[in-house]
Amino acid sequence: MKKHFAILLMIILALGVCVPSVLAQATGSVKGVCKDAQGTPIADAIVLWTNMDNGQKYQLKTNKKGEYFSLGLSPGKYLITVYKNADDMKASKELDHVKGFGVTLDENTLDFDLKKDQEMAAKGQGVSAEQLKQMQEQNAKAEKEKSTVGQLNAKLVEAKTAADAGNYDAAIAALTDATQMDATRDVIWFHLGDYYRMSAPKQTDPAEKQKRLDSAVAAYQKAVEIKKATVNDKDPNATKNLAGYYNNLADALYKAKKVDEAVKTYELAAQTDPSTVAQAYFNIGAVLTNSGRPDEANAAFDKCLAADPTRAEAYYQKGLNLLGKATLQGDKTVAPPGTAEAFQKYLELTPTGPNADSAKALLASMGSSVETSYGTKKKTTTKKQ
Repeated sequence: MKKHFAILLMIILALGVCVPSVLAQATGSVKGVCKDAQGTPIADAIVLWTNMDNGQKYQLKTNKKGEYFSLGLSPGKYLITVYKNADDMKASKELDHVKGFGVTLDENTLDFDLKKDQEMAAKGQGVSAEQLKQMQEQNAKAEKEKSTVGQLNAKLVEAKTAADAGNYDAAIAALTDATQMDATRDVIWFHLGDYYRMSAPKQTDPAEKQKRLDSAVAAYQKAVEIKKATVNDKDPNATKNLAGYYNNLADALYKAKKVDEAVKTYELAAQTDPSTVAQAYFNIGAVLTNSGRPDEANAAFDKCLAADPTRAEAYYQKGLNLLGKATLQGDKTVAPPGTAEAFQKYLELTPTGPNADSAKALLASMGSSVETSYGTKKKTTTKKQ
């Protein structure tokens, strides 16, 4: 029985704990203010954004200050039309429109001021020489931005296609080219970090593997740096994406054998986006478990369960860590307090989960039976070894 228990525990502990990663979305946001011919904000107007490439429409409504905002728009050229009445689009009067406005991966601002438009139209040709110069410069800038965004998107598609086929070197080359075209796009650096990190396990040379992990860390850090500088409080996805950057950076640090840095970075992910607290502390527990630090790992699993009491896998991993400290008293296995309870809770939450059979076997090795109602006052039957 002792030999069977030891072999079973060693096999389960050797499997390690999987730490998942996340991806970020490549979209932009738009905002602006609409004012009428008297310079008064237009409330409850409709600002209709129509993608001229694929016809997709985004219907936005202004608030009492005439402001509108939206995120999640794919990059491209848009026709933007302002309507006076948000209640009846068909009967509503068109107030103004802009054609060919380029939406980028970042925040895009487009204001409508009918008073200024009328003042400009009243001046013969409509604009002064200085205004014309500014408009030409803005148009040139917009065209350049459109061209850059188009090239960057092409590189992203090229890289993803290569990575999906398992050719990470080609994916890395494509995004390295993209960073040389424009080094200010966090999403490019993020995906470059992903491809370096995912290519590392395929390397047979330990030095090359470490080099790729270090490159992944550097790319993720660049993505974090850019994202932190551009986070907009009005964009709820900004902090979520930043937390995702921290998550994958932490995974790369862990694989690069920088455990303490990985733990701190997972904590930053939790601080950035409170909705990720349970996942972040589960990842910390996994990293510390795989690094041979079970007490610290269980403290992290406890924080994970405090945030999400239904996280069954955290109970199972906590039970394994406790079981690693079990002792033998005669022919009986004596596990630390809480060990059996952790496995029982796992089975209560996921009775047919992937680790259900091993949890039952480990309970049996400790002389504990499987309870179907964890947390009740039912007595546990103890079996002799």
